[in-house]
Amino acid sequence: MRGFKFLAVKCTYPKFFILLANPRYNPTQCPFSEINLMNKSMPPSIHLLSPHIANQIAAGEVIERPASVVKELLENSLDAGADQIEIELEQGGVGLCRIRDNGCGIRGEELGLALSRHATSKIQSLDDLEHINSLGFRGEALASIASVSRLTLSSRFYAAAHGYCLRAEASNLPAAPDPIAHPIGTTIEIRDLFYNTPARRKFLRTEKTELAQIQEVVKRLALSRFNVAFKLSHNRKVLWQLRAATKEHEQLQRVGQLCHPEFVQNLLSVQQTSSALQLSGWISQPTFSRAQADLQYFFLNGRVIRDKLISHALKQAYHDVLYGERQPCYVLYLSLDPSEVDVNVHPNKSEVRFAQSGWIHDFLVHSVQQALNRTSPQTIQPIPQPKIATSDAPTQYAFSNTTRNPTQSAVRESLASYQHLQASLPPRLQTSISPREFSESLNIPEEEDKTSNDAPALQATPVLGYALAQLQGVYLLAENTQGLVLVDIHAAHERIMYQRLKTAWQQQAWHGQALLVPVQVEVSEIEAELAEQEQAWFKQFGFEITRTAPHILSVRQVPNLLQQADIAVLLKAILVDLAHFERSERLITLSEELLSTFACHSSVRANRQLSLTEMNALLREMEQTERSNQCNHGRPTWVQVDMAGLDALFLRGR
Repeated sequence: MRGFKFLAVKCTYPKFFILLANPRYNPTQCPFSEINLMNKSMPPSIHLLSPHIANQIAAGEVIERPASVVKELLENSLDAGADQIEIELEQGGVGLCRIRDNGCGIRGEELGLALSRHATSKIQSLDDLEHINSLGFRGEALASIASVSRLTLSSRFYAAAHGYCLRAEASNLPAAPDPIAHPIGTTIEIRDLFYNTPARRKFLRTEKTELAQIQEVVKRLALSRFNVAFKLSHNRKVLWQLRAATKEHEQLQRVGQLCHPEFVQNLLSVQQTSSALQLSGWISQPTFSRAQADLQYFFLNGRVIRDKLISHALKQAYHDVLYGERQPCYVLYLSLDPSEVDVNVHPNKSEVRFAQSGWIHDFLVHSVQQALNRTSPQTIQPIPQPKIATSDAPTQYAFSNTTRNPTQSAVRESLASYQHLQASLPPRLQTSISPREFSESLNIPEEEDKTSNDAPALQATPVLGYALAQLQGVYLLAENTQGLVLVDIHAAHERIMYQRLKTAWQQQAWHGQALLVPVQVEVSEIEAELAEQEQAWFKQFGFEITRTAPHILSVRQVPNLLQQADIAVLLKAILVDLAHFERSERLITLSEELLSTFACHSSVRANRQLSLTEMNALLREMEQTERSNQCNHGRPTWVQVDMAGLDALFLRGR
């Protein structure tokens, strides 16, 4: 470039030069060849890292904070078969982290080898990597921890007469371990974590924060192994004392202690087996939810994981029963052949890769939805509680064991009287749904409305009892054997209508509607190829899609229920799901959202005065409808106030 002068500007860090164009450049005064553009020093030669530096680099991947140390050591204890583990901490685990277990122990001659990199007893060959049954297997944890702390390893092998002790400081090992008196098992003591890496230590949080992180690690492992007793203490104060839990009520007691007591009071049991998959555990009822995903624990073959595929499947299962952006709660355990999953895709092993991800996704959605289908008054099992509970979730009152004989009240009223009452109401209190339409939506026989007011003989009191009255045109008051039942009329009728619409829609399958003008959608070339490969999948949902150009998809037919949807946005979202999860639930979700809207607008509105016949018909329909404990927006449809709760309101018995 003639006529320009390039100035070499050297920066201290990083070392590089910048050329600046100067229009007053004179080649005779400053020849271009004299500008030094490169560092004259020779680059260093290639060499192997020292073991100490290599261990510290590995520690940066494995050991992020004291909680990482506790996780690695506890996993080693569990792999050693320990059923009693004690964790002692000081200064949030930075000053001291001591873990004792009663596992099989380590042979004295292998203590030094145990602190070496890539030393493990859990895998022997490449085939073992395809069938990993242990929590740890890389053999990096102890070496990484020893490189950034003062470590003392004491252990007695189960077949040895005494134990041995080995002390290491920054991976400097003594020649041989010292014999000591030690019970069968292993004790590992970590002091002054990151003492030799101050840059890492200054990024640690407060003592309280680091302790909370350790508690979360212990909580996850305690939930994964109910047969193991855990004791956690901090600064010589016992925080948790968890006994081994072999029976279900003991396991639920541990879940309530570690998670939330109200989670145990509002859970549903999950037990599903399909081929080589087995899912067990507990999920929360839709009326008990959280604002954040802090009570979600999923275990794969005993290993806690947080996988996008798993989260997506469980969110999909709850999609039409949760309120707003609320998060479900669950403690679930999935068992499958270890060869079907790769756990060696992330340093902390929290993410996995499934060989058949679509199969896993569908199994989880189906299993959880089957459990949620039991959330109806007829099938759900009430849990006695001593008092009315308060929570972050919508309030749900408890059932009581007290049984009272319900008062026999009239449960029939003529439809003519109801119509006369409706005619006397102001127009603003009347809805667009006629009494006959509402009666037909609840399957009330026409001749039943014309019967006399005589109440039939009651053989057994239904779960929701019998209607007493209507409050402010919004709530239905009923009496059952436990006490008072309060029903949100609109929410209950909305759920009934939604379930009926969804059932009818599923039976009719997907029908396509041809478009007069095809919709042209511009996508990436990879997405276009994916759409071509999934032609059969799109056809079963009523789509007809052709590829007219490398980046253009032409949509000629869409599902009849989604004619008004934004086809371009919907198609792009479906292709993203297919690329990531090998399937998409967006069509079903969007269709169900439309059905939910239809159900909401066709349900009885507030201030609609109902007859006793209609109110009782609504109660009977709720008892027979799946998921009728909550509307399709996730709000509860009914609550129970037992006699003990009513007595407490009026201080009876005090």
